[in-house]
Amino acid sequence: MRPSRPPQPPAWANRFLEWMLPPQGVEDVLGDLHEEFAYQVEHIGERRARWRYLQEVFGYALHSTGLHRTPSPFDLRPQHENYPKPLSPDMLRNYLKIAQRNLWRHRTVNAISIAGLSIGLACGLVIFLLVSYLFSFDRYHQKADRTYWLVTDIKHENIVPADAVPRPLGEVLRREYPFVESAVRLENIHGRIVSVPDGNGGFLRKFDESQNLCFTEPQFFTVFDVQWVSGNSKTALTAPNTVVLSERYAQKYFDTENPIGRVLRFDNQTDLAVAGIIKNPPANTKLSYDMLISYGTIPGLLGERGAQALQDWGHVPAMCFVTLREGTPVGRLQDALPAIRQKYMSPQEAKAFDFHVLPLTELSHDPKYGGPAHRPILYALMAVGLFLVIAACINFINLATAHALKRSKEVGVRKAMGSSRLQLIAQFMVEAGILTVAAVAVALVLTQLSLPALNQALAILHADLSILDLLRPKTLVWFTGLIAGVIVLAGLYPSLVVAGFNPVAALRGRLTTQQVGGVSVRRGLVVVQFCITQLFIIGVIVMMAQVRHMQQADLGFSKDAILTVPVPATSAVKQETLRNRLAQVAGVDQVALSSDPPASFGRIPTPFTYDTHTEPEKFPTLVRVGDMNFLPVFDLTLLAGRNFRTNDTTNNEAIINETMVKQLGLRSPKEVLGKRLTVWESDKTIVGVVADFQMNELRMGVPPTTIVNHYREHHIAALKLSPRNLPATVKAVEAAWNEQFPEHVFKAEFVDDILNRFYLTERILLGLIQTFSLVAILIGCLGLYGLVAFMAEAKTKEIGVRKVLGASAGQLLWLFGREFARLMVIGFVIAAPLGWFLMNGWLQSYVYRIEFGWWVFALTLVTTVLITLLTVSRESLKAALANPSTSLRSE
Repeated sequence: MRPSRPPQPPAWANRFLEWMLPPQGVEDVLGDLHEEFAYQVEHIGERRARWRYLQEVFGYALHSTGLHRTPSPFDLRPQHENYPKPLSPDMLRNYLKIAQRNLWRHRTVNAISIAGLSIGLACGLVIFLLVSYLFSFDRYHQKADRTYWLVTDIKHENIVPADAVPRPLGEVLRREYPFVESAVRLENIHGRIVSVPDGNGGFLRKFDESQNLCFTEPQFFTVFDVQWVSGNSKTALTAPNTVVLSERYAQKYFDTENPIGRVLRFDNQTDLAVAGIIKNPPANTKLSYDMLISYGTIPGLLGERGAQALQDWGHVPAMCFVTLREGTPVGRLQDALPAIRQKYMSPQEAKAFDFHVLPLTELSHDPKYGGPAHRPILYALMAVGLFLVIAACINFINLATAHALKRSKEVGVRKAMGSSRLQLIAQFMVEAGILTVAAVAVALVLTQLSLPALNQALAILHADLSILDLLRPKTLVWFTGLIAGVIVLAGLYPSLVVAGFNPVAALRGRLTTQQVGGVSVRRGLVVVQFCITQLFIIGVIVMMAQVRHMQQADLGFSKDAILTVPVPATSAVKQETLRNRLAQVAGVDQVALSSDPPASFGRIPTPFTYDTHTEPEKFPTLVRVGDMNFLPVFDLTLLAGRNFRTNDTTNNEAIINETMVKQLGLRSPKEVLGKRLTVWESDKTIVGVVADFQMNELRMGVPPTTIVNHYREHHIAALKLSPRNLPATVKAVEAAWNEQFPEHVFKAEFVDDILNRFYLTERILLGLIQTFSLVAILIGCLGLYGLVAFMAEAKTKEIGVRKVLGASAGQLLWLFGREFARLMVIGFVIAAPLGWFLMNGWLQSYVYRIEFGWWVFALTLVTTVLITLLTVSRESLKAALANPSTSLRSE
């Protein structure tokens, strides 16, 4: 029989010890340890001997690092009092001194490394600050974790989401449900005039306030965290016609005077007494109100309808926020809402309205209800930042290992003199740490320089990003971890590669590419960079094409040289006087009075009844108010019937669009003419059908639409201007308007500018992606430069031999070209399907979108080829044209 093999110690422990110790002493140490292991097997058994062997190995390894000062009982190496440990203070000072010399000696390569890493880190920091800011909205309130936002889904044939609820709902929740700690209603106010009376019947100043105003209740100050400057939070808004101002609005209206008790004129019809002053709201809130008017003011402003306005369950004008008592599950609130519907609403209303509960923190993130910071976009930005940091680290690794060939003799000498692998790793990690810290410092400067432009671009979100945000405790922990992670990620692999050099090959200058990081590893890193770069290029191409498509799309109406101005008058006579006066201004071709331009924000579809039906239709209609000039001013196309005959608002006529005809199940627009339509509790006769025109953003389809003429809803005058000398025409319009309404503030806006706000999110996102794509391309170019430099260094002798044997410059360039072509194609094969999946998913949110065709991938590939050629051509030509005698001399 064949004799059994004696027990052996763990092989991986032997390799670990070989890795830790200087090469000249490894054999003796392992021999002694193996003898001890054999002895222990005979006396205490194999299992315990293995544990004892591992204990000895790790005890010796720990002692060799200098972290374990007490000699190990299993330490077989002779102890020396003055022997420097790899991580001792003396050795660390030595590492720093050598690192300083090496970094200065190779400053050009190190400057490139710092530039690439700092740019990637700066982009990562900017994205982190932006995403952190957008995720911080309304999370600072003490009761945010138990405060909820009530919204409504209006159910017809399609569900129409609304960010509000009926006015009485908040009062019912406060009064009848003990688990509700507090509830507050508020209603946003737009386009109102606020005047400061002078005490003599006139006004000191007037302001057109289009945002940051709301009607609300005293409970606002218990649900949300508000800092008071003066006034009583419990009583400030209890009485009608009272108002609370922020510090900046108090200063705007009254300068330095004490505003408490002063009076403001609201919309030229109601006096408001200032009852309190609060601190300016922070930037990271969607409830950024500078003027809070008591909720009891609403009935007086609505006139005859005011008495029933606060008890109306049929409309959803009020935002409502509910704070539950501690420990109350949100399910109790959700379960109470159907019972409230059944108790207080008519069967028809209860069937049409469905209430939902959302966390307060979703106020800025839910796109269905107007949230500007959609979570998928924020997660995509986080992925972009991560990609950029990874790409920067890959670039750093490529450059570091490419440069390692030039330090091979240094490493060989160090190993021959007795340096352990751990000492070499420590040396190169110190150098990587210094480079990383320098890159972080540069990244912080670049971040601070870029934040003003970003804050300006995000002004609509009140962005106030600062580099000081990194000093917050939680952020500081994250930032420190990022620096440590980058040092390890960018420095550990090159350190391991350099420390693993064969000293004999290093001293003779015969290191192979496998000994300098391995071609396969380097190729993998460059493939990742190609993939990231091409993903960014695909994203930019698709987004640019989609934004251009939206800006150039046929909206179904004319938008050029159409100016909108407010119509403050509420009587038909005064409105007609304004129309006639504006029509007399030179350069004004036509004047139409309407509620909005054809495409605008903020309208909720309205139920209606068609023909002889007794029940409302399954779908609602979006109502636009316009007179007989509305169609010609905006060039709307009549498909059947006629326009309004007169501007008399008592004619009870209506015009609908072709989508509404189809929704009604009719085959021809003519079939609907002369039929009855009941909308806004008024009977109308359908006299015309217009071609579809865009009503909302292009991400939405065209809804069923009704045009009626109702003078109480004439909020704007749309002026079709002659394109010649527009500035002079606008000034003349302003003068004529001020003659009619000296007590109001003139505000004019071109329809073009209104429509541009539809695409604000897309333009901001496109600008960010374009910037980050340029950064990704720059980092990729630096990575390619590192690879071509490495290849030129590694293939120097091969190129020399080929040239001696007659190879042409073109053939030598192909050595480089085929390498990059292969890596580029592999990166493209990965990036193309991933890019298609991501960008096609983004396009699905638009009803009107571009076709994602082959041209996107072709353009991406051509762009990548051009970038690669520009990056690698110089080093490739330099290597191909070099004198072969120089490279072969050492042979």
